[in-house]
Amino acid sequence: MVKTYEIVLETRGFCDIHDITGKVEEKLSESGIKEGMCLVFIPGATGAVTTTEFEPGNIKDYQEFMERIIPDSIPYHHNQTWHDGNGFSHLRASLQKPSLCIPFKDGKLIRGTWQNIVVIDYDNRKRTRRVIIQFMGE
Repeated sequence: MVKTYEIVLETRGFCDIHDITGKVEEKLSESGIKEGMCLVFIPGATGAVTTTEFEPGNIKDYQEFMERIIPDSIPYHHNQTWHDGNGFSHLRASLQKPSLCIPFKDGKLIRGTWQNIVVIDYDNRKRTRRVIIQFMGE
């Protein structure tokens, strides 16, 4: 059986991080599927999905880390092509990836104690982000 859901997030860009663990767990419960695999996917080329501990210090560390390895203030060839100033956003998102798979059993996600599911908006502006959550199993 496969069930697909969508949630919508209003984001601020520039490495704005949202914890969606609770929303994914709610959708899993709603699906009625007890065992299988959960796919979390963000459409678009400047957003990403991953897991991390969602606490203020770690979130700030993560944002500063991304700025160190892919700064938003240097020239990018993409910006010369499209003149939209978000070349850094595309690189950050492609490094992180747009999807994540999480197994579940007995109607519960299998994850570590502090392992939260997060969506990251790397773009250089506010966005309305769609997040697709798909459960496959029985």
